[in-house]
Amino acid sequence: MKLNEFDNITKQLAPSPLMPVLFVGHGNPMNALWENPFTQSLKKLGEEINLIEKPKAILIVSAHWLTNGTFVQASPKPETIHDFGGFPKELFDVQYPAPGSPEFANQVTSLLTHAKTTEEWGLDHGAWTILKHIYPTADIPVFQLSIDYAKPLQHHFDLAKQICILRERGVLIIGSGNIVHNLRLSFEKFSINDSKPYDWAVEFDAWIKSRIDNRNFDDIINYEKAGKAGPLSVPTPDHFIPLLYSIALAEPNEKIEHTYEEVSFGGMSMRTLKIG
Repeated sequence: MKLNEFDNITKQLAPSPLMPVLFVGHGNPMNALWENPFTQSLKKLGEEINLIEKPKAILIVSAHWLTNGTFVQASPKPETIHDFGGFPKELFDVQYPAPGSPEFANQVTSLLTHAKTTEEWGLDHGAWTILKHIYPTADIPVFQLSIDYAKPLQHHFDLAKQICILRERGVLIIGSGNIVHNLRLSFEKFSINDSKPYDWAVEFDAWIKSRIDNRNFDDIINYEKAGKAGPLSVPTPDHFIPLLYSIALAEPNEKIEHTYEEVSFGGMSMRTLKIG
């Protein structure tokens, strides 16, 4: 991007206190309905952020919007997408009627010149199941950035850095996925309601935590360095990639807080981070 183009963009976005960045391990969609320690921690996050400043908009990078190319959701009224099956009707009845933000969506495509806006997506369950607890009144504009699934992990880390200016313009950025996410090996645990985690899942979650705390983000991008626990915990990268968007936005000396820590049901990490 040319310098004068960047200056024009920043002038269009009114300055605000530096907004935090979140990574949320969203887990089971039923969390949208449950009151538990995890959902209580999300409510607390919303309260803490509002003490800084209520966001002007929320940008979500969700594990559940995978595309060929990079897209930004620009609908003024994004629909609540129930992108799952086998859950009770009560969950399908949930709506999160937040407005969209075509204005901020267009600013993202100015920052990411290869990205395109679209109104064909809405808010998937990586977004609304957590926002229902963080901002239950659904009065803050929400839009999503897709994950170009053909790109390597380093691409996503580098791309996130290009939108860092949004933090200074009132946008709360949230990566929504899971550090450990192996549904195939967790299915039996779910079916018998056995919440005990596998040893490899606990090992990998702790390995990632230590790299976050030591700012060793290169190791996280190259998570295979964790040994056998890596591919078991990340059999596919869809739920892991949102973490890269979040940590890439951390300033060099900025505090990173682990606001929720849990590995359960075999291979599912609910680790949640607040940056800033």
